[in-house]
Amino acid sequence: MTIAGRVDRKSETWSSRFGFIMAAVGSSVGLGNIWRFTYTTGENGGGAFVIAYLVCLALIAFPLLAAEYAIGRRSGHSAVESVQALARASGKSELWGGVAWLGMLSAFFILTFYCVVSAWFMAYIPFAISGAFANDVGLLEQSQQRFDAVTSKENLPALLGYLAIFIGLAVTVVGRGVKRGIERASTILMPVFILVLLILLGFGIANGAFGEALSFLTRVRAEDFSFSMLLDALAQSFFATGVGAAVMITYGAYLKGDADVPRSSAIVALSDTAVALVAALVVFSLVFAVGSEPNAGFSLLFVNLPIGLAQMPFGALIGGAFFLLALFAALASSIALMEVAVSWLDERTGVTRWGAALGVGFTVFIIGAGYVYSREYIGFVDFVASSLLMPLGGFLIAIFAGWIIEKKMMQAEFGMPFFRIWQPLVRWVVPIAIGVILVLGVWEKVHEVGFGY
Repeated sequence: MTIAGRVDRKSETWSSRFGFIMAAVGSSVGLGNIWRFTYTTGENGGGAFVIAYLVCLALIAFPLLAAEYAIGRRSGHSAVESVQALARASGKSELWGGVAWLGMLSAFFILTFYCVVSAWFMAYIPFAISGAFANDVGLLEQSQQRFDAVTSKENLPALLGYLAIFIGLAVTVVGRGVKRGIERASTILMPVFILVLLILLGFGIANGAFGEALSFLTRVRAEDFSFSMLLDALAQSFFATGVGAAVMITYGAYLKGDADVPRSSAIVALSDTAVALVAALVVFSLVFAVGSEPNAGFSLLFVNLPIGLAQMPFGALIGGAFFLLALFAALASSIALMEVAVSWLDERTGVTRWGAALGVGFTVFIIGAGYVYSREYIGFVDFVASSLLMPLGGFLIAIFAGWIIEKKMMQAEFGMPFFRIWQPLVRWVVPIAIGVILVLGVWEKVHEVGFGY
């Protein structure tokens, strides 16, 4: 039931604004920026993709990010219940809860392959620290063979062990709850993450091909623009911010009533953008330093990057730091993705938080084991979740927030100055842009690579 337009809330909230910002930044600044942004930028020609990504982030992902925070805070429940509660309060059908169900499905799919890629990073840390990359100087084929060996069926026991350890860490944090688990872990992981990233940036400036990397990220060529590229940029803006996956509705539910939603959304979006660009500068500085190509796909960080590390001073130390950095980022994001399902199970099924976390973790492990056995499915699941389900979820969130929820509720969450800008964006610009890019982008991509993407 609603009281003055507000529904009964959860009892737990973030203990501080800093804790929320660290958790929210951690949820968005993950492998999406360290791994996915770099290889997607490399595949799409550099500067043109960066511009398209920034436009999608500013005009599409950011308004939706603010909307998801507002929906979560207004209700104070799990993502599904938040959407249903606001639909009821607005006199609309609870079937709108399907919007959050779609987001939960996207989050779960992403989590299943996220954990596998994280297991690869864990497997690479011993190689980096031991100096094994030094044997790959100038040998792209040898580096490719190492990646194939690490991710092969023959290495299945070791990868399953890494996968179990990583999922176990995420389960432990989520099981401890919002304040003692997610917030506490984020306030440790994120400052360390940012410090290591800045150290790596300094290393890339001093020893890598920083100028070439900067040129690549700012070079704009007309031939690089296409609807397929725009779809990748849209997907990346959603993947990086967590929009369309019910993550930010879930985190928004733990916000206190006096939190500034527009400002918090801006901090998260700007932090995400800064980390993505710095990470790309670090990676491409090392990749270009040895003459490697940037369009290696999702193996860029595992095949091309190690060759660059092998030729750098203190390459073993820097390599270990980089893969540890990626692991921190992956853990922060995986915690957020897992919390989406755990929050709902804890709220609606009667199981304890620990029981819900263990159940979700076990399910993710079983599915992840299938990806370990056949890694080619990761690209397909990434495409389905990031390029189809998340944009579709964002489209529905725009319709729900802009047209279904009573206007006075969103005004109360944002304040009038921001609301006047936000409403026309989320009502008209966001759904139209998503619809056009999604339809034409998928059509173009299918023609490029076929249904066996």
